[in-house]
Amino acid sequence: MPEESPVQFIPLNPAVHDRQGFSCGEPSLDTYLQRQATQDIKSRAAAAYVMTRVEEPARILGYYTLAATSVQLEGIPETKRKKLPRYPDVAASLIGRLALADDLKGQKLGGRLLGDALGRILAQSQEMGIAVVVVDALNDNARDFYLHYGFIPFGHSENRLFLPVETLAKAKT
Repeated sequence: MPEESPVQFIPLNPAVHDRQGFSCGEPSLDTYLQRQATQDIKSRAAAAYVMTRVEEPARILGYYTLAATSVQLEGIPETKRKKLPRYPDVAASLIGRLALADDLKGQKLGGRLLGDALGRILAQSQEMGIAVVVVDALNDNARDFYLHYGFIPFGHSENRLFLPVETLAKAKT
């Protein structure tokens, strides 16, 4: 069996990437990529990154979006709040969407997508204030995925989760 080409994580380029051919099994995530992502990029509401194979750069294997946001400090559990600035709101980076092509599930590529997103956020935190990473899980499967990678429930919301950037920095060392 031939070895598959390595993957790369690059900004979404509508002139190169086949957005219409992407399907992750969640219609809202497919529709976002196909119809909304380029508008969000142009208006600077979000940045979108795609995972492709080096040998097949047009096919989108997965994607994620990043945006700046803030969260209220009071929603963060006290044990994690101690190491954050004492402002009412703290700077955060939002992983707005994260999706993997349906035919690739079970190959640990979702973890690689998340790892790339977290790596970018950690690098950005060296240049600007980012205290936490936030995600809003669409369903129980997505929630379990993020919990597996160390995300913590935020406040009283079951599906809003966060990860302190400090945790990323410690994991990197």
